[in-house]
Amino acid sequence: MKKLLIILGSLFALLLIGGVIASFFLGSIVTKGVNAFAPKVTGTPVTLESASISPFTGSGTLNGLFVGNPTGWKSPKAFSFAKVHVSVAPLSLVGDHIIVNEVLIDGPEFVYETNFVRDNIKDLLANINKFTRGMAGETPATPAEQPAPAGGKPLKFEVKKFRLQNVKVTVGVGGAALTLPLPPITLTDLGTAEGGITPDQIATKVLTNVLGEITTAVGDSLLKGGGKGGDAATNAAKAAGEGLKKLFGGNK
Repeated sequence: MKKLLIILGSLFALLLIGGVIASFFLGSIVTKGVNAFAPKVTGTPVTLESASISPFTGSGTLNGLFVGNPTGWKSPKAFSFAKVHVSVAPLSLVGDHIIVNEVLIDGPEFVYETNFVRDNIKDLLANINKFTRGMAGETPATPAEQPAPAGGKPLKFEVKKFRLQNVKVTVGVGGAALTLPLPPITLTDLGTAEGGITPDQIATKVLTNVLGEITTAVGDSLLKGGGKGGDAATNAAKAAGEGLKKLFGGNK
């Protein structure tokens, strides 16, 4: 009986150690994959500091994701996420169709710049679309350029729930900048109908929704800038409205 307990204890320890090692390597693979592949998709600097994923539970965290602005805009950053919490169906990790139960991004920060004709988020979306489908006669990204398991098909993802909360957007840069809150953004069943979609297609869907919320928030801020209230509130609203008007009318 004692020997059996020792054997079982040893097996448990080996499984635990194996899980820790697997978690480390999965995180390392995700980090290297994002840092190598994402800049090709966005056409901008992209860095992920680290990632940890449990092969047993499928839960994980991505730390320090930074996405740079397209060329020509003042801020070096388009957006950043301090932490991204993910929950993946563990068995799907061994295939080429990964099922993500939930993605939760708490406290994401966006920088929005515009000159009335274009804006940095639309430019970022254009870069992604250029990569995925090709624009102006350019060749779309081939399956070989998409992330794929060794010897397998390009990875496809199905995201059951994608949520951004406590979102902040800084409109403009410098003295005219204004930070606005955005309402929570929840997307469901991304890629379900299609039988899985690529990471760049997920990014397009998410950024399109974020851009819609940003433009709504900016429009509301401009309207409130002319509202009535106490002297301090009125002055602050007017200053915000004037700052946004200068921003929208300025040049890149």
